[in-house]
Amino acid sequence: MLRQYELVERVISYDPDADVAALNRAYVYTVQKHGSQKRASGDPYFSHPVEVAGLMTDLQLDQETIMTALLHDTVEDTLATIEDIEENFGPDVARLVDGVTKLSKIEAMPDNERAAENLRKFLLAMSEDIRVLLVKLGDRLHNMRTLHFIKSPEKRLRIARETMDIYAPLAERVGMYEYMREMQLLAFEQIEPEAYRTITGRLEQIRQQDGGQVDAIALAIKQALAEAGLKVEVSGREKHPYSIWKKMAERHVSFEQVTDIFAFRVITESDSDCYRALGVLHSTWQFIPGRFKDYISTPKSNGYRSLHTSLIYENSMRVEVQIRTGDMHQTNEFGLAAHWAYKQGDTPDGQVGWLRDLIEIVDASHDAEELLEHTRLAIYQDRIFAFTPKGALHQLPKGSTPVDFAFAVHTDLGAQTVGAKINGRHMPLRTVLNNGDVVEIIKGKSPEPQLSWLAFVVTGKARASIRRAVRLKERDEVASIGRMLFDEIVTRVPAKIGKKATRDAVKRLDLEDEDELMYLIGSGRIDDRAVMEALVPGCTADLEVPIDWSRQERVISIRGLTPGVGFQLAECCHPVPGDRIVGLRLPGKRVEVHAIDCIELASGIDADWLDLSWGKQSIGAVGRLRVTLYDRPGTLAEMAGIFAQNLANVKTLLHVQKEHPFSGYEVDLEVQDLAHLTRILSALRASDAIAQAERI
Repeated sequence: MLRQYELVERVISYDPDADVAALNRAYVYTVQKHGSQKRASGDPYFSHPVEVAGLMTDLQLDQETIMTALLHDTVEDTLATIEDIEENFGPDVARLVDGVTKLSKIEAMPDNERAAENLRKFLLAMSEDIRVLLVKLGDRLHNMRTLHFIKSPEKRLRIARETMDIYAPLAERVGMYEYMREMQLLAFEQIEPEAYRTITGRLEQIRQQDGGQVDAIALAIKQALAEAGLKVEVSGREKHPYSIWKKMAERHVSFEQVTDIFAFRVITESDSDCYRALGVLHSTWQFIPGRFKDYISTPKSNGYRSLHTSLIYENSMRVEVQIRTGDMHQTNEFGLAAHWAYKQGDTPDGQVGWLRDLIEIVDASHDAEELLEHTRLAIYQDRIFAFTPKGALHQLPKGSTPVDFAFAVHTDLGAQTVGAKINGRHMPLRTVLNNGDVVEIIKGKSPEPQLSWLAFVVTGKARASIRRAVRLKERDEVASIGRMLFDEIVTRVPAKIGKKATRDAVKRLDLEDEDELMYLIGSGRIDDRAVMEALVPGCTADLEVPIDWSRQERVISIRGLTPGVGFQLAECCHPVPGDRIVGLRLPGKRVEVHAIDCIELASGIDADWLDLSWGKQSIGAVGRLRVTLYDRPGTLAEMAGIFAQNLANVKTLLHVQKEHPFSGYEVDLEVQDLAHLTRILSALRASDAIAQAERI
């Protein structure tokens, strides 16, 4: 532990004008207030804030930050108050201590205690001074260094996961790579102890068997650059164990297959020397295509600047080389903290814009397990932050919509989304969210992500989840339709069809299994005659006439409505039984029933949304198709023939396009249900007379 005079001497070494008396008072104050309190290690508790203050002096931070580090736990863990801090050390230090204290308290709060308004106020106050975060990162780093003293494995694991998911990415976001790497290593040891032991053990073996190879490569690089007239410093090291583990996991390879274990850093005197050094290295050794990155001309959003390349050294050894100036190296290792050195006096103008957004992700992981499983933290330059009604905060890329938000909260919630309220008002799902919006997701009873959502979602998680669910849903739905059609086909076969006959039919058609047969039937890729012939060879001459359902009474019933409430099927989307539907309840009007992907729902209609479903006896709704025919004799008759063959009653036929060689029609068809409509579409698309057929 740093002694009082040692800490003061550190500050004086880079800030000769520092108020020594104030620093001494802060040191004595924290020792007195924490008194006989002990840490899990058995050390006096005040050793922790003193060590955190020491970390801040390593970054050469200003006097107020050092005092904040010394005092950061006094309000939370002793009888001291913010008023006491302000009275003794001034309003600026009190404000910083209050910010760190609030952050610690919010970490410990259960979800239901997080009030959205209070959380917003905290985040806004926090973002006004990045020094609060710098002290918190130092606090977390020292806690990780002593984490092994905590006896509870569950608590160690929770803290390690929180560090890996929140604080290490935060350190990276402000460019503090030294902090990030050490946090990741210490957290990795707790989260994956076996992998940690294996990788560090293998690195130790390499080190023992190395025979000075790292030093030899570093010397060769330095000599090659010196011969070109460049004055440089070169250092080499093994890759960070967690970095190796990430590569193994991402690439699905073993330790032996990770080829670039060694990394070298070249420090030059100027920007132009960086590019000269790069040219020398690329002309001396073969570089690996696709592995060169220029972060000097295009710095990372956290200010990181360097050239990265990978070379093939002797014996096909791959090595990574980073080339940068001394100033770049200082900024790269300590990032934004380097700009808070006393001589700087203020944050660079370019950094101010994203500070407010940056701090808000601190609260994103109110449940570390859920974050790790579903919303692994990713930090981008341009982000917005939205709240749940209970105050939980979620970080999203700019341009995100309520659907992105729902998937960020939980995959299941995203899949069940049918509507959303933004700041208490019903809004379309394609609405772009603004910073600070409170988003309430309205969910249905079953998970059914919509393909149309891909047109407006922006997060990778939402897009991947929708694509996966839609693929499975479409195949299942088509196969389900195919099974119903198969049952109808079977009624026309002059024999009793059992499992054996179906298995034999699958073999005759050279298909993989029964599910593939049902999918082909539902998608219209195999016709009824071929299926019947496969079931009972030679039977296709004796076909029975199917039941004409259109002669049955038209009945539509909707579940989810209050008894006695009237409804009408929306003319804009023409929902039919089998569609996922919602209701819009407008004052003084009947409930409008819309298909979930109706474009009118994106117009911002201010109405109550109802989660509805079709009654079992629903039959005979009107679906609308847009059919584009080739403009030649007989094509219209062929389209009408397809409707007749499929027993669909044409309600209206509107000619909407004539542009050689095409002719377009909008057709309203009275159909049995979605399966019936899908079969008609399949038949239309299979016809040579028809260029395109789609549902409107």
